[in-house]
Formats: sequence, structure tokens, C-alpha cells
Amino acid sequence: MDIPYQVSIGSGLKISHPSGIVINENAILGQNVWIRCNTVIGNDIKSNKAPVIGSNVSIGANVCIIGDVKVGDNCIIGAGSVIVKDIPPFSVVVGNPGRVVKTLAENI
Repeated sequence: MDIPYQVSIGSGLKISHPSGIVINENAILGQNVWIRCNTVIGNDIKSNKAPVIGSNVSIGANVCIIGDVKVGDNCIIGAGSVIVKDIPPFSVVVGNPGRVVKTLAENI
């Protein structure tokens, strides 16, 4: 697991099966983010910008979130997804490339 001290992490981070997790030092994680094994939250090579992950986000195993992207609050990212574009709040995202397959009720 590689999480540099520079990463901005909100309270309540949960990591399940902490193997193969790599987070870029420029990433920002909101509160109550849940990360599972073999997940990469990495930067864009050209700009060095890294993802901003909102609060209450559940990230499945084997997920890649790469570049200058924003994941909104209260999202679920399915296992094996590759995220290279912004994800709106209250979304369920799956696939490569990741796509929104469901919008969650805002009162979850």
C-alpha cells in the first residue's frame, strides 16, 4: 500500500484488504471514503493533477481513477471500473471506461 503523507484525507477513511492500493500525493479524498484492494488513484502524467474524491464514496476492488477527475459525493464505483471522466454525485458507476448505470436517491 502506498499512501504518501501529502494526500489530503477526510475523516472516516476505511480500507478493506489493504494490498495493492496506490494513491497519488496530489489526490484529495473526502470524508467516509471506502477503498478496497488493488485500487489506484493516480495523476495525469502531463498535468500531474490527481483525482478529487467526494465524501461517502465506496470504491470497489481493482478500480483505477486516473487524472484530473472529480467523483461526486455519495457515489458507488463498481469493482474493476476505470474512471477517467467526472462522476456526478449520487451515481453508481461500472465498467471500462466507467459509466453511470444508476442514480441513487439523494436521501441515502
